[in-house]
Formats: sequence, structure tokens, C-alpha cells
Amino acid sequence: MSNKPELSIVMPCLNEAETLAICIHKAQSFLEKNNVMGEIIIADNGSTDGSKAIAKSHNAIVIHAEQKGYGSALKAGIEAANGSYIIMGDADDSYDFSNLMPYLVELRNGKDLVMGNRFKGGIEKDAMPFLHQYLGNPVLSFVGRLFFKININDFHCGLRGFSKSAYKTMNLKTSGMEFASEMVVKSKLNNLSIAEVPTKLHKDGRTRAPHLKTWSDGWRHLRFLMLYAPNWLFLYPGILLALVGFVMSFILVLNPIEFESFTLDVHTLLYTSAFLLVGFQFIIFYGLTKIFAVENELLPKSNRYNKLFKFINLEKGLIFGFVLLIIGVYLSFKGLASWENTRFGPLDTSTTLRIIIPAITTLQLGIQTILFSLFFSVLGLKK
Repeated sequence: MSNKPELSIVMPCLNEAETLAICIHKAQSFLEKNNVMGEIIIADNGSTDGSKAIAKSHNAIVIHAEQKGYGSALKAGIEAANGSYIIMGDADDSYDFSNLMPYLVELRNGKDLVMGNRFKGGIEKDAMPFLHQYLGNPVLSFVGRLFFKININDFHCGLRGFSKSAYKTMNLKTSGMEFASEMVVKSKLNNLSIAEVPTKLHKDGRTRAPHLKTWSDGWRHLRFLMLYAPNWLFLYPGILLALVGFVMSFILVLNPIEFESFTLDVHTLLYTSAFLLVGFQFIIFYGLTKIFAVENELLPKSNRYNKLFKFINLEKGLIFGFVLLIIGVYLSFKGLASWENTRFGPLDTSTTLRIIIPAITTLQLGIQTILFSLFFSVLGLKK
């Protein structure tokens, strides 16, 4: 019979002397009561209050995580784990380690990631700060569902389980509190199966302040979600700006738009042309960000990504860019010819700017397209 543990229970630890022993005891009672072969790993992140000695005295495995951070501690503990399944949870006695069977059942049934849901399981009075319960967690969970189409309602529950093979597939990179978000996002992006189980959140047993910082760590989570969803950060706003800019510019080039009390003319055309340029830059930045993230293994490759290089390449980009440049040069000469017709005297501003503004806009779009194509080709050189 193999002595390899089925389950590794990993707890990140930074000065948790007040609650560590009770958490280890609850985890041990769970393993014994349910006849689960397992191990308990304490991933210490530089404790100075005797936490390591407490863990060793209770027969837990202590792993020292040299790099600071919640994510760094967890990665050190998870990588040292021998179990086929891993359940991670905070060592502050806010989660009940004696009640892990719902997680293990889902893992045994083949789920890759099992998330706790504190809003379904119950939150004790004073167990979660007001801002976290009614603003931070609901908003960030909504953003996660919107950006990544993940059907879970508590993105940041600290008690969660996953298989060791799924963890390797996730290829997690972050070192701080955003590690929790990265795990969920990477699971979805890699098409791993995700389940959610009700989990009760208890008031923690510490007398010191929690490590979690409401605003700075909340921002780290939001920043991570935005950077891992460049379509929402760059592509969709870019398409909207470019579309509005193009349509409005096209109309204004033909004729002013007259209302009862005001008229939109060439001065507005300047702004709509700027919308088009800025929108185009957003779209370009989306493409560059996507390539950089995939080639540096921050995002997994997808079939759509592989097809990208079949439709967009250096040659096509250069051709399109030079066509825009030619159009811009043609319109510039047309504007110059209209000035020549007045013997280089005063011009009809409304008429001339309807030629010059599109000329400048297409020249800039052409140059941006050429530069983007060159940089795009460099970033995707391995393809």
C-alpha cells in the first residue's frame, strides 16, 4: 500500500502563534475522523513569534518561503506538497479545517478547483469588515464574472481545494494577495473544471491587525483582473472610440451637423478624428499586450491566438499602412491645390479643414500601422 498522501492541507503563516495550533488540530481531526491519508504543511513567511516551533511541536511540516507575500508563501507550500489534492486555507482560525469533506468529495469527483462560498455558507458577525462584505468582494467577484465568464460568486474565499496536476497547469506567477484571483482566472483560461461549495466564515482568533489591507490589496486584485483581460481594458473601449470617431468624422467631412441652437463643424471634426486615433491606439495596445502576455506565459495560448498570426502579419500590416499613407499624401496635395487656387491667399477654413484633417488623420494612422506591424512581428518572432 502506498504511503503517498491523498490530501495536503497547506496553510500560509506569518506570525499566527495565537491560532496556528487550533488550525493544525482541526486539520488533524479531519484527517483522522474521515480516514484520509494526508499531511499538514505550514508555509512560513518569516514568522518571529514562535509559529514555526508551534507547527513542529504539532507534527506539521514546516516550509520556509524566502520571498515575502501571500502568494509566495502558498506557492512554496504547494510545491512541497506530496498529496494528489491540496486544500489551502488561512491559519487565523476563520475557516473550519475539521469540515473539509465537501471539498474533498468534489476533488474526488474530478473537479480541478473547488472554491468556498462564504456568502452561501454564512458570515459570522464581525468576521468580515463591512467594506469587504458589501463592496470589495461583491464588486471584484462581479468584475471577475464579467471579464472571464466564471460562474462563481466568491472570488476571494481563502479556503479552496485543487488537484496538484491542475496547479501545475495554472502556472501561477503572482506573489501577493492577487494570487487568489490569478488561481481562479488561470483555471478558467486553461479550461479547468470549477466547483463551489458553501463555506462558513468565522471571526478569526487573532488580537493583532490582519495582513490584508483593504484598499491596496483590493487595488492589486482589480489591477490583476484588468491586466489579464486586455479586451475589456483596451479592445472594447478602443473599438467604441474608433467607431464613434470614424462615423462622426465621415458625417462631418460631408457636411456640418446643424441643430436648432448650435452647429457641429470642423472644430468638432478635430475631436472626432482624435477619437478615431486614440481608439486605434487602444486596439494596437490590446494586440501588443496580448502577444507579450502569451509569449511570457502570463496567459495561455488559445486557438484564436494561433490564428492571429495567419490574419495579421508584417507584410499585410505594411501594405495597409502604406495605403493609408498614400491616401494621406493625396489628400494633403489636394488641400495644397485648393490653396494654390486662391494664389496662396486666405482660405475658406470650413472647406479646407475638411480635407486637411482627414489627411493628417490617415497619415498618422498609416505610420501607427507600420510601426505596430514591425513591433507585432518582433514580439511574435517565435511564431
